[in-house]
Amino acid sequence: MFTGLIQSLGEVARRSARGTGARLTITAPGLARAPWVLGESIAVNGVCLTLIEGAGAEFSADLSAETLARTALGALRPGHPVNLERALKMGDPLGGHLVSGHVDGVATVVRLERDGEGRRLTIEIPRDLTRYVARKGSLCVDGVSLTVNGIEGAQAHFAIVPHTLSATTLGGLGAGDVVNIEVDLIARYLERLAHPA
Repeated sequence: MFTGLIQSLGEVARRSARGTGARLTITAPGLARAPWVLGESIAVNGVCLTLIEGAGAEFSADLSAETLARTALGALRPGHPVNLERALKMGDPLGGHLVSGHVDGVATVVRLERDGEGRRLTIEIPRDLTRYVARKGSLCVDGVSLTVNGIEGAQAHFAIVPHTLSATTLGGLGAGDVVNIEVDLIARYLERLAHPA
C-alpha cells in the first residue's frame, strides 16, 4: 500500500526489452537513503513495481506485457522524470489516501494552466471510471494523491499547489500527455457491496 505522497523524483536511466515486457532501471538518489530490499514494492508514477535489483542510487523492475498495455509506463524513455514512493510500513503516517498501485486506467491531460503560484489541471478520464470519481474525493494521478475539485462528464479538475508542482512531475505536464490514474479503493469496494455478482 501507498499514500500518494511522493517521496522522491527519479529518472529513467535505462529501458530494455524482456520478451513481451521490459526492464526499467531508475536513478533514485532520494529513495536510496534506506537499503534496497529485493522484492519490495515501489510505486513508479503510481504503478506498483517489484524491485528485482538495487545498487547505489539505482533500482530495476520488470514490466509485464499487461503493465505496458494498461498503464502509461510504456511511454517512458531514458531521461524521463518519474514520481516515486516506497511502500508503507506499519505505523507510517497516512497523509494522502489509500493507494494500491494497481492502476485503473490512463487519462489524457486536457490542460494545465497557471493559477497564481499554483496550477489548475484538467484531465479526461475513461468514461467507465467516472462513477468512482466524486467532487472533493481522491484520485491518484501518476502516483500523486489529489483532491478532485470538480467532475464534469469525463473531465476531472484539480488545483495543484506550489509544493506539489516542485515535488512531483505534474508541473511538467502538457495537453495530450497521458497519466496513470487509480480511483479511490473505498469507492470500488462500496460498489462491490452494493452490486454483488
